Amino acid sequence: MIAVDVFQAVADPVRRRLVEMLADGERSAGELAAVAHAEFGVGQSGTSKHLRELRNSTLVVSRVDGARRIYRLQPWHLDELAQWAHRQTRFWNSKLDALESELNEKDAP
Repeated sequence: MIAVDVFQAVADPVRRRLVEMLADGERSAGELAAVAHAEFGVGQSGTSKHLRELRNSTLVVSRVDGARRIYRLQPWHLDELAQWAHRQTRFWNSKLDALESELNEKDAP
């Protein structure tokens, strides 16, 4: 199995939507495919490819339940995204605060 970067996995809006659905609990492949089709016009085979990407990124796992494949989110893998966003926010907030201070000094009489 080829590991897919978590960022790459959620870069696609269809995959982000599937992750959002799985955040509410387990879903069958059929349920996920129905939403992907209704919201994005993606067919069953396209949804399967998106789910494979999510499995390869380890964001989701699946199990077989009779004739159905059930998917579950592994949310701790989203921590990498959260940590990156936090670093970016911290960096840019400090830069913007410095800019604001500089602009306020220039505006002062």
